[in-house]
Amino acid sequence: MRRQDTSGRAYDLVLYGATGFAGALTAAYLAEHAPEGCRWALAGRNLTKLEQLRDRLAKLHPACAEVPLLRADSGDREALRALAADTRVVATTVGPYLLHGEPLVAACAAAGTDYVDLTGEPEFIDRMYLRHDATARTSGARLVHAGGFDSVPHDLGVLYTVGLLPEGVPLRIDGFVRSNATFSGGTLASALTVASRPVAMARAARERQRAEPRPAGRTIRAPFGPPLRSGETGTWGVPLPTLDPQIIARSAAALDRYGPDFRYRHYAGVRRLPIAVGGALGAGALCALAQVPPARRWLSGRLEPGDGPSPERRARSWFTVRFVASGGGKRLITEVSGGDPGYDETAKMLAESALSLAFDDLPETSGQVTTAVAMGEALTARLQQAGIVFRVVREQ
Repeated sequence: MRRQDTSGRAYDLVLYGATGFAGALTAAYLAEHAPEGCRWALAGRNLTKLEQLRDRLAKLHPACAEVPLLRADSGDREALRALAADTRVVATTVGPYLLHGEPLVAACAAAGTDYVDLTGEPEFIDRMYLRHDATARTSGARLVHAGGFDSVPHDLGVLYTVGLLPEGVPLRIDGFVRSNATFSGGTLASALTVASRPVAMARAARERQRAEPRPAGRTIRAPFGPPLRSGETGTWGVPLPTLDPQIIARSAAALDRYGPDFRYRHYAGVRRLPIAVGGALGAGALCALAQVPPARRWLSGRLEPGDGPSPERRARSWFTVRFVASGGGKRLITEVSGGDPGYDETAKMLAESALSLAFDDLPETSGQVTTAVAMGEALTARLQQAGIVFRVVREQ
């Protein structure tokens, strides 16, 4: 791998999809927290909406009146190639990524431009690995998927926990997620896209498994664990079929610090058993409805892309992820926690991920990499400074 010299490019960071719900929150975070001298731009398909967003930002932060605006439709490959060639890092919120995401990934991989997104779509990530990982390894681009609540607190939370356990021994970690948050139209659209394609998703996973090298002499597992009662967290654990365990397993495969035999299981932590049962049944019903096109269209219409929870609702939202870990005779409970996970904290995670890629002294990596592998402790430190808590709950 020989990283391309991107220092002479026009921008340090471009935020693509800036006028969507998550994009506008990310833009507002960058307006307040981008370091002095950061050359950043807003990009999207509608120049009028970009101008309106910039005007709103400039009312609070007058310097934003000079932020450049770049027009590029997600289907315009030439415009996306030009965008990628002009910047060192691209952060994108444009989903569903299976429908709209690949041209930008391809452009960044070819240009040696670092890329980070908010996808929680396993099929998209697997297909991007198969199609663009090799190109990115040659160009030096870092392709980082799942740079929001999927899957930053889980991936970095496990990295934080592993760092507190003995080295060179088998490690066992269970994660328990709790939150009271709601979601936006864009998130609903992505979730329905994932749920409607189980066969295609499984096929992409198998193709990746055949193509991806496995760590020599080490065992990495992220099984779909059974429902259980966790005395350590005081919750019922309902298995969560989300992207997060896959991301954690890829971090573990890439980093020897996770030990010779690593296992992670992922759960929703629910206080009362009837709620746990009802939640599992509801998730199953949603997946079943997503297979039927008319039902899927009806569900999609409940929230339009760009719609999302109000500032007041987000202010009441919170999340915690507790990790119950053991290894080498040591037992440990750690926790990552913060405010509204889907939007306020996700905007923070995406923005800080992009800033970390642009400005931090990071390990020499390239190709499709996770947040733990690409940014690791540097991003953890940024998020701690930004108010997301990483802490030890109990140690023995």
